[in-house]
Amino acid sequence: MDWKSKRIRTILEAALAEDKVANDVTTSLTVDPKLRATGTILAKQACVVSGMGSIPVILDIFGKMSNGPVGRFEVVSHPEIFDGVKVRAGQPLAVIRHNAAALLSTERVILNLMQRMCGIATLTRDFVNAVARTKTKVLDTRKTIPGLRILDKYAVSCGGGVNHRLDLQDGILIKNNHISLGGGLLVVLEKAMKSHKTGQVVQVEVRSDVELEQAIAGGAPSILLDNMTPSQTKKAVKKIRAALPETLIESSGNMNLKTVRKYALTGVDFVSVGALTHSATAVDLSMRITADVY
Repeated sequence: MDWKSKRIRTILEAALAEDKVANDVTTSLTVDPKLRATGTILAKQACVVSGMGSIPVILDIFGKMSNGPVGRFEVVSHPEIFDGVKVRAGQPLAVIRHNAAALLSTERVILNLMQRMCGIATLTRDFVNAVARTKTKVLDTRKTIPGLRILDKYAVSCGGGVNHRLDLQDGILIKNNHISLGGGLLVVLEKAMKSHKTGQVVQVEVRSDVELEQAIAGGAPSILLDNMTPSQTKKAVKKIRAALPETLIESSGNMNLKTVRKYALTGVDFVSVGALTHSATAVDLSMRITADVY
């Protein structure tokens, strides 16, 4: 993740502007603007870390947005703590030395962002662990918070998951509505395979034996088995492997921690889990701020 990219910076600028951090009336009325302090970010529960790189960028943006001098800052973390590492409850993630007002004004944005990202990374790790020792990889989906997709998907990668397409131009996924509006599965599949650009994977969603047979007949390079039971999935995988051994197979629909291993054991290449980003519970983080004493 390039935290200094314009795209990421725009997201973080919007978050700080939303909270009106440059006009923090409570802090301006109660805290000496010259006071320096130390903020320690603590994990209040075991979790997988994600979003550490956002901290210095947020503080840098705040410095440019602020009406007053905020001075230098330093962000320090233990060498063993970085994005993708699992930490225990009570463990400090990072120590920030900065102007006290800057810490107070940016605290909520930093914690909100990292709580969500750590939550996604932690849930993803649970799914990855659930399919351990199988060939199956855990995929995310586009079911993300509008405007935060790139951060949501990065958090999935921190948890050991694999990113599906980032957006609608990133790959071709023919779903049931495309099939019904485009003239049928074979028709739309042929169009997509004939006109897709190099590097764009053509995937077709199938929900029945009839659609499966059509996808196989059309030579689909990637087939998504949607809302099938594990037993149905196993039979479908056997058919696809026999006819199209190079075709990638993905399973989706109602995937949870109790069922995901059953699907993985059917031999699919991927399981896609919308819950990674649409239902992950934020991790409980806090920032303890103390005045520096000289």
